[in-house]
Amino acid sequence: MTSTSLNTMKHWLKNSEAPAARHIMTSYRSLQTLELPMPRLIASALYQLHSKLKSFLSSLSRALYFSPIFRSKTSQCGKNLFLYGGLPYIAGPLDIQLGHNCRISGKTTFTGRMSNKISPQLIVGDNVDIGWQSTIAVGRKVSLGDNVRIAGGCFMAGYPGHPVQALARAKGLPDNDKQAKDIILDHDVWVGTGVTIIGGVHIGHSSIIAAGSVVTKSLPSGVLAGGNPATVIRKLSKNEE
Repeated sequence: MTSTSLNTMKHWLKNSEAPAARHIMTSYRSLQTLELPMPRLIASALYQLHSKLKSFLSSLSRALYFSPIFRSKTSQCGKNLFLYGGLPYIAGPLDIQLGHNCRISGKTTFTGRMSNKISPQLIVGDNVDIGWQSTIAVGRKVSLGDNVRIAGGCFMAGYPGHPVQALARAKGLPDNDKQAKDIILDHDVWVGTGVTIIGGVHIGHSSIIAAGSVVTKSLPSGVLAGGNPATVIRKLSKNEE
């Protein structure tokens, strides 16, 4: 049966009001939702077995495969690296330096600006979390201090990737050196879910950035900031820092 005739058959089955077509589609949908009867106790035991087996295989692949591969892409990597969910995506030249006890989601992206004369630096301190589906694009340097927390879906844009001039963009030229800037997060900074941080920003120690914010300018230490563009909402008390 050719692909054309197969598509014609599918269209007929989905749209025809003929009893034969309705009967076939009803039977097909019944097969899609078919499940074997199983006592709840057995199903629960199978679920526990499935979860433990999945966890064991995940730990095994992390220890024997993902972690060694990721370590090979770093110039410095401390003890107790914990990758969860696979292998982070790394693109472009990038000098990655990791401290001890770092936890990084496998669904993260690290990129380095291609047109730099020297490799951009990603410097990560001790006890740092980098959450699910976050991207760190390093223009010149991105530095994360000790105990920094980066929630899921964050984006640090140290370089734009394209020049400002429309003609240069049309030619496919890269951004220029002046567009690449550092991003510095001092120790104990907490960046909430979905935050964007633009190049040239320095966030002081112990500050918290509210979820969904866009940080375009530097922020002082010990503050709660949020919004687009992010501004200081209030000073954190000593008990909160």
